[in-house]
Amino acid sequence: MFLAFAEFTKAQMNGDSSNAETLAPISEAVTRSYTVFGATSLQETALRTQIRLMHPEILPLRIFFVPHWKYLDDARIFHLHVPTGYSSLMFTHLPSRTIFIDDDRYLGENWLAYWIAHELGHLATNSVKEDAAERAAREFRHLLKDGMRRSQ
Repeated sequence: MFLAFAEFTKAQMNGDSSNAETLAPISEAVTRSYTVFGATSLQETALRTQIRLMHPEILPLRIFFVPHWKYLDDARIFHLHVPTGYSSLMFTHLPSRTIFIDDDRYLGENWLAYWIAHELGHLATNSVKEDAAERAAREFRHLLKDGMRRSQ
């Protein structure tokens, strides 16, 4: 099943997520446009809430929560390169807009929020570069923090 994703080669458009005021809220219908596999109901609810509050212009198409052995296998299949000084808890396959999450290393909602912002940063910048993804992630984390503050 995962090998089929390698066939997708459509590149994403590079969205400018720097101006939060111009971003329209993502409706629940759009939030449901991606599929989450392997998550518990609590994980999926937290994930969808976080993504909705971050307002990404480019959404993933699929998000997989997989056991560690499968995560390692998927990383091998997609030739994941982890830069020195980084660890791999999640990764994004850009051509298929698919995010893989190592479910055995899941540490709760705050952990998920921090790292999913990073993976959304890869999609927003359409880049495999960690520093580019992290710059975009800072804006997503700021939007999430503001959204959580407003909802309380």
